[in-house]
Amino acid sequence: MDSDTYKTISSPSEGIFKEKGSRFIAFAYPVSDQEEIKPIIDTLRKEHHEARHHCFAYMLGQERLNWRANDDGEPSGTAGRPILGQINSYGLTNILIVVTRYFGGTLLGVSGLINAYKSAAESAIQNAEIIDCTLQEFYEITYPYISMNDVMKILKDETIGQTDQSFNLECRIKVNFRASSREKILTRLSRITGLEYKYLETR
Repeated sequence: MDSDTYKTISSPSEGIFKEKGSRFIAFAYPVSDQEEIKPIIDTLRKEHHEARHHCFAYMLGQERLNWRANDDGEPSGTAGRPILGQINSYGLTNILIVVTRYFGGTLLGVSGLINAYKSAAESAIQNAEIIDCTLQEFYEITYPYISMNDVMKILKDETIGQTDQSFNLECRIKVNFRASSREKILTRLSRITGLEYKYLETR
């Protein structure tokens, strides 16, 4: 894997595991920041208000350093960690998995719970499309109109994405490109007389 590449899922998916009357329904979502997570869990709690537990784990960021595992009332370490373990075993990030449990009346024990949450999470991952994504850096560039041809040649040569174009005496474009291409592209752009760039974000 390149330093600016990561694996995630392309769209939400579901999985299920049944054991001794209990149903473990797993929901996997692609997410990009923590603000997305609570609303998703709150919605699932409302939709499945009769379920006993809504255990979850998430992993965020290309470097996979931002994560959390939550047992939601299950014995410590029996739910969130097994879910997180499946995220790790598939090498995924920018993903949230919630496993909703409907209790079937029979206690499963610690090992039974670990297996159930692990299996449900894996089912949701296997039903998802796993994709390779590249970290994109976003910049705003401004330059004089007379430099238009020079700028456009670089954007075309380097296959740089463009949005929000404004062409007047001073031109303004938002551009994005692979993080690993930063040095090469910014060096080329900086050689254009009158061009300035401003970093916006990485995602």
